[in-house]
Parts: sequence; C-alpha cells; structure tokens
Amino acid sequence: MLIDFHTHAFPQNIAERAISKLAYNSGGLIPFTNGTVESLKERMKKDGVTKSVVLNIATNEKQMTKVNDFAEAINGGDIVSFGSIHPDSQNVFEELERIKAMGLKGVKLHPDYQGFFVDDEKMFPIYKKISSLCLITVFHAGQDIGFPPPYHAEPAAMLTALKQFDSPVVAAHFGGMGCKQDVLKYLCGTDIFFDTSFAYGTFPKYYAAEIIKRHGSDKILFGTDCPWHSAEMELSLLDSLELTQSDYENIKYKNAQRLLCE
Repeated sequence: MLIDFHTHAFPQNIAERAISKLAYNSGGLIPFTNGTVESLKERMKKDGVTKSVVLNIATNEKQMTKVNDFAEAINGGDIVSFGSIHPDSQNVFEELERIKAMGLKGVKLHPDYQGFFVDDEKMFPIYKKISSLCLITVFHAGQDIGFPPPYHAEPAAMLTALKQFDSPVVAAHFGGMGCKQDVLKYLCGTDIFFDTSFAYGTFPKYYAAEIIKRHGSDKILFGTDCPWHSAEMELSLLDSLELTQSDYENIKYKNAQRLLCE
C-alpha cells in the first residue's frame, strides 16, 4: 500500500492553463500529469499509489468557494480532497464550517501564495477555528521555487503557529524546503507531521535520514507534490535511507491511515 499525502489537481477547464503557468513560474518544471484528476489517477496507477490526498489552494478570496466546491466534487474513493480558505475573506469562519460539513478532512494553506506569514497573529483565530473543527492543516513549508524571499513559513515561525493548534498539522517538504538545519533545530521532536514531497534531488540524504531519526517515523508522511515529482522519485530517496521495515511502512501508508482515520 502507498498513500501519497501531497498531490495537486485542477478543474478540467483550467488545468492546462494552471499547470503551464505554475511550471513557468517555477523555472520550467516538467509536470508528470496534465493537471486533471483523471491524469493524476492514471499516474497513481502507473506508480502503484493506492490513494492520493489532493491539496487545493484558494489563492484569492473570490475563488475560495469554487475551490472548495471542486474539492467536494472530486472527494471519494482513491482521492481524499482537502479544502482551503483565504485568510482575507470575510467569510473565512463560515467557509471552514462548510468544509467540515462537506466531509472534507483538512485544509491546505500556502502562506506565500496567500500573502501571510505563518506566525502572524491575525491567523491565530483561524487556526483556533480549524482546530475546533478537528480538521487537518497542511502548510507549504520553507522556500517555494516559484517565489522570491522572504519566505512565509520557515521553521521558527512554524513552531509559533503550531502552538495555536489542537488538531493535526503537517509541514510539507520535510518540514521546510531549503530549511533543513532549522527543521532540526526548531521542529524535530514537536507535535507536527512532515511530508516527503519534492525532496528527491532537492533535499540532501543526510538531512532526510537525520530528520526521520530525530523526529520519528511515526510523524513522517509519504508525499510527492505530483504533478511536479513522481512516487518513483520519492521512493528512490526513501530506499537510499536504509530504513527499518517498520519505519518504511509508517511513512508509506500507516501514518496517513491513522491521520485520515481509514
């Protein structure tokens, strides 16, 4: 079994445009899907992925409800779809209630795309509301190759944000892309999950192994960031770390099953 906790897909009518723009802004990345749910499922079958968590992002307040309508429409079967809120929306608390009522299990927040610093106090009531609804929160963490600095979710700031939550929090990209030493300093050993997404070829082997060792394999989730990386790539990195069978199973699917209550 293999559960990918970090993937992306878009509505059919905007997928090609969205993927093209994201690829260009990220330095010409070559995607592994065309951005649609159907293409993601084809990739899952090819890579032996049992289930994928699709992380939707509301990049502006006007599109928030449409993003969550799409999330609800694709949720089910081998797709677990997360909603999103935009912090500038006047209806943010109502939308979180709607996300919960839809049966979605979590929300994705991307501080760089959404224009907030993860430790900004204006976000604390939103974090508290998310926690009250027992939703999982996935943050983009660390650098984003499509954006210039300053980055909005670095490990020290993530630690401050984490203190506002009573529900599960996931810091993507091994806790912070490009922030490996600060992940070890601030986040390892805390009550937060990391995913492995986009680590192949970008995250040094030593730090990947050390983070798993210090943080514990019970708080690491397999992820790819598909369409930008494939399961084959991220499994190749994990295979090089000489993990125990128990650690490997925790990361590949057991932790995700526990978080998603499946």
